[in-house]
Amino acid sequence: MLPWLIRRVLMLVPVFLAVSVVIFSILHFIPGDPIDNLLKVGSPASARAEMEARYGLDRALPVQYGIWLGKVLQGDLGMAIVARRPVAELIAQAMPHSLRLGGLALLFSSVVGITLGIIAALWRDRWPDRAIMGGVLLGSTMPNFWLGLILMLIFSVWMGWFPVSGARGWNSLVLPVLTIGLGGTALVTRITRVAMIEAVRQDFVTLLHAKGLPPWRIELLHVLRHALIPVVTILALRIGWILGGAITVEVVFARPGLGTLLIKSLGQHDYPVVQACLLMLAMAVMLGTLLGDVLQAMMDPRVRAAMA
Repeated sequence: MLPWLIRRVLMLVPVFLAVSVVIFSILHFIPGDPIDNLLKVGSPASARAEMEARYGLDRALPVQYGIWLGKVLQGDLGMAIVARRPVAELIAQAMPHSLRLGGLALLFSSVVGITLGIIAALWRDRWPDRAIMGGVLLGSTMPNFWLGLILMLIFSVWMGWFPVSGARGWNSLVLPVLTIGLGGTALVTRITRVAMIEAVRQDFVTLLHAKGLPPWRIELLHVLRHALIPVVTILALRIGWILGGAITVEVVFARPGLGTLLIKSLGQHDYPVVQACLLMLAMAVMLGTLLGDVLQAMMDPRVRAAMA
């Protein structure tokens, strides 16, 4: 498995380079630049030229990209132009909030989604299955920002159970976690239900019934273990998407985090900060994909056999 893992990691290198080119190019094609936020109204053209030279914005884009990528590969994310602080310091302050929110949302969607998927599969085509799948369909069609506003209106404004915004105490995490987690719950529920229904049709299940094992034991110990293989893969892939989804939720609930930092820096055209935030999100997606492949190989002997 080690040679396969090395090849799989090496495959991420061209993906990383392609993503870095896209991130760098898109930002520089957007109208405006960070110098507009630093100069006073009516400043002479010489002041702008001096600022551009100071931050290297007067060089050709390929040269700027090469310098930026070289520093990133050395672990240097640069200096924020508007905030005038190291970008790594800003990321280090924001990342724990996003990881806490994303981790709890992933845990919530995993536990609730797998549980609902099991119930729907065990009562297939009966009222529990129809009720769960109807709720799943409704939950999967709600945008995060809209769901967050609805939860805020009900549980914060009307009932006063949770704070409207901020990041003080555990209760400030409840509504943001629900907002992100409910969308993931819908996906995990559908995948778990389909995987369990497919697993029940396998020959080994018929053999277990023939041996006289209790149906509950077959479903929960053997069928579920087989059905969790695609579920675990999907959950690993969602690591990056949950961090990306936290961007809008952090803004809606006015929480500190990577999303809030990204939106603020976009408004200021602070290139180094925006590039670092987008690069972190892209790397989370890539590492989640790698983790999903590794977990699938560890759980499924057929995948390991194909690697040999």
